[in-house]
Amino acid sequence: MQGRAINIFRLTATIFLAGLFFSAVPASLPVRQSALRISTLEQIEEDFASVPCDNKKRLDGVRAMFEKMGASPSEITLDKHKNVENLFVLKKGASEEKIVIGAHYDKVSQGCGAVDNWTGIVALTHLYRTLKGVPLKRTVLFVAFGREEDGLFGSGAMVKAIGKDQIPLYCAMVNVDSLGLAAPQVADNMSSKKLLELAAELAEEMKMPFAHASIPEGTSDSVSFMAKKIPALTIHGLSNYWNKILHSKNDQPSKVIPYSVYLGYRLALALVSRIDRAACDAYR
Repeated sequence: MQGRAINIFRLTATIFLAGLFFSAVPASLPVRQSALRISTLEQIEEDFASVPCDNKKRLDGVRAMFEKMGASPSEITLDKHKNVENLFVLKKGASEEKIVIGAHYDKVSQGCGAVDNWTGIVALTHLYRTLKGVPLKRTVLFVAFGREEDGLFGSGAMVKAIGKDQIPLYCAMVNVDSLGLAAPQVADNMSSKKLLELAAELAEEMKMPFAHASIPEGTSDSVSFMAKKIPALTIHGLSNYWNKILHSKNDQPSKVIPYSVYLGYRLALALVSRIDRAACDAYR
């Protein structure tokens, strides 16, 4: 049954992609197509040929990915806290209002952490590649969080450093965690209601396979932002056999379905584009 489900998903995704490639610009992003660098499925797939399976090498791997996507070394900032390091790349917008796009780079001791969460890092860095040359209203913070697996240490440290007077400037946070096994889904138990509704609306507009699926007893970096009253959501791409892969020796690059990562990247791109056009408090 597992193999049959994967094949059905691949077929559905192939049909969807055939139509999507003819319209590379999301309807929510009113810029010339020439201004965008939409990543292809092949480019996404290429980034799983070599996944750093050692936690000590993950941060350097994230830096290398951002540089591959066009970030200069001077644009990459390491935000060090007492017990965690986050990696930032900032894209200035027309205002000081902010959108955060995040994914954690750490992994548990078992497995390679390809699904959880190198898929998120690949999506995050490709989002940077696409948006880096696009004029936006909001400043965008691309953040790779450390020590998510130990208790949201990276995102927790980031939000703790945001002053109360700065909270209204944070319009929303889009978190990508564990794509690669199925069509994009939003974790209802880790997401703000209005952003949940927006994700469903955009998926319908794009005719993208989509679902709501909470992860029982799960948590991710969006929760840290929600606790600070910043609208946030988590996009994942987990199947009904996710618990046989995540946090186990089975979390390997061979388990990643690139279609799933590509679709998650496209949904996140549409979300950021729509959030950028709306009033900053539209999703509070």
